[in-house]
Amino acid sequence: MKSQITRALFDKVILPIYAPANFIPVKGKGSRVWDQNGEEYIDFAGGIAVNALGHCHPKLVQALQQQSEKLWHVSNVFTNEPALQLAQKLIDNTFANRVFFANSGAEANEAALKLARHYAIEKYSPYKTKIIAFYQAFHGRTFFTVSVGGQAKYSDGFGPKPADIIHIPFNDLNAVKAVMDDHTCAVILEPVQGEGGLTSATPEFLQGVRKLCNDYNALLIFDEVQCGMGRTGSLFTYQQYNVIPDILTSAKALGGGFPISAMLTTEEIASIMHPGVHGTTYGGNPLACAVGCAAFDIINTPEVLAGIQQRRAIFIEQLENINDKFKVFREYRGKGLLLGAELQPQFHNKARDFLNVAADFKVMILNAGPNVLRFTPSLIITEDEINEGMVRFTKAVEKVVNS
Repeated sequence: MKSQITRALFDKVILPIYAPANFIPVKGKGSRVWDQNGEEYIDFAGGIAVNALGHCHPKLVQALQQQSEKLWHVSNVFTNEPALQLAQKLIDNTFANRVFFANSGAEANEAALKLARHYAIEKYSPYKTKIIAFYQAFHGRTFFTVSVGGQAKYSDGFGPKPADIIHIPFNDLNAVKAVMDDHTCAVILEPVQGEGGLTSATPEFLQGVRKLCNDYNALLIFDEVQCGMGRTGSLFTYQQYNVIPDILTSAKALGGGFPISAMLTTEEIASIMHPGVHGTTYGGNPLACAVGCAAFDIINTPEVLAGIQQRRAIFIEQLENINDKFKVFREYRGKGLLLGAELQPQFHNKARDFLNVAADFKVMILNAGPNVLRFTPSLIITEDEINEGMVRFTKAVEKVVNS
């Protein structure tokens, strides 16, 4: 019997803020996905860098099943073992001493920004509230985080925005110097801009921003929601730059597909908080944290982390082969398996066309803005899956180019 759940139903019942593909995935295993008709797709999208270990990894399934028979939810009126276990793993492997759990990257960034302002106000001055952020950044969809993100298309049209937020060009240290002053409470940035085209920060830029924050008693916030948890080849991207932030946010791959996020900070900064200043109902949920523990233990291994650069090299080689034939790519961006392919000027504003046609050829990709194709596959995708997906993607490119 044919399912009554169709793509047309989406247009009737879901708030019209998305434009999903015409097919509906119903099953996934590793880096392969099947739709309602049994058609198989190769997944180079990874749920937007969420499914870091592919679909239905057996260790994650086992962790979820086992925890589901123990404890689902207790709220933060109480604590629970999986939350404490995951917090300890994060602390043991980063600069941090304290962790706050939430459910999404936006919530983690909201907490980070509130913490930065509260810390500055309590420790220094009620006027030390300025937040420096960057054009083309993306930090979430809450009103505070979307206002801090540097893309007006996401923040305009909702009324007066939170005040004291300044946007400047990314990777421009002189621009930071021009606006940094004693009223600055924080600088927030993505080491690799995700939605903004996969531009990587330069070492000189990050090191310079770190020094400026030290000089002006401002906190440095790294948004590693998309580029963290192994995505770029180290557990967190800051570890590649010899720059330590004051606050770091993580989400997406943290739960390997289960919604969870975290804000990490130091003991000294955390000490300004007290019960009731901030909170969440679901944050630290036992189910999410149990899956997070399992995902962490797999991702944070030499085998997985070392394999990320090897897989990136295969992707680049295959994209170069496509480019030799069709001359569609201008450059490759990002780090590790947060990989962007910028389109040549004649194909600008057509990134979504490539995405849609790729789906027709049974391969799932993403875009990062109108001019960059984005690939965020499983960190453990096999070489055969990469090669097979690229064969399909080549046919999609050929169709777009010839259309």
